[in-house]
Amino acid sequence: MATSSIEWTEMTWNPTVGCTKISAGCKFCYAEVMSKRLKGMGQEKYKDSFTVVKPHPESLNIPYTWKNSKIVFVNSMSDLFHEDIPSEYIIAVFKVMNDNPQHVFQVLTKRAKRLFEIHKSLKWSHNIWMGVSVEDDRVVDRIDFLRRTSAKVKFLSLEPLIGPLKKLKLNKIDWVIVGGESGHRPRPMNVDWVLDIQEQCKNSDVAFFFKQWGGKNKKAAGRVLNGRTYDDMPDIEVQKNI
Repeated sequence: MATSSIEWTEMTWNPTVGCTKISAGCKFCYAEVMSKRLKGMGQEKYKDSFTVVKPHPESLNIPYTWKNSKIVFVNSMSDLFHEDIPSEYIIAVFKVMNDNPQHVFQVLTKRAKRLFEIHKSLKWSHNIWMGVSVEDDRVVDRIDFLRRTSAKVKFLSLEPLIGPLKKLKLNKIDWVIVGGESGHRPRPMNVDWVLDIQEQCKNSDVAFFFKQWGGKNKKAAGRVLNGRTYDDMPDIEVQKNI
């Protein structure tokens, strides 16, 4: 568990670690960079190469220890639906989330096909927000796989946005996050792409969250769009058990 600087969550929980690249959005993976840093710091959980994808069952108990309700990004350092994660373990992770309805768990994957393949084996309690990453129009099929799942709350992470996304199908989508790429060699994001997505969200009554412009200095670039910040999230009441 760790507090998070990611604008749309409060903390992270990583019951698995490691990943492999599958599309253009993975090119400058922040988790890969962070994994190398944590390995250099001697953290046991990250002793292996980032491409070694492993469950960490010892992490499953962590959410039971939180006293106050949290908004939690699940697997910021991995992809829960990676082909190297057994389905039985994914079910175990979902049971932890089912058992802790006072918290919101935000799960994000690029492996939308596998998500759809096993979604009927999972219990979709109200507090599990399921999302897919879509960086450009080559991977929009991920949205269709997400839409067909039984998740109660469905969201899109359009980050890093590296191309326009015209005519998004936003039916049954509750939330859209948009962000530019950051790092040493970020690919640019066009303001017109952002404005077009924002308009699509407005027309479809979908919550719109603008995360960042990105760039080499993402703090300097900020996250102001049209003179303001956009922090909309799904209007879902979370049961509190404090």
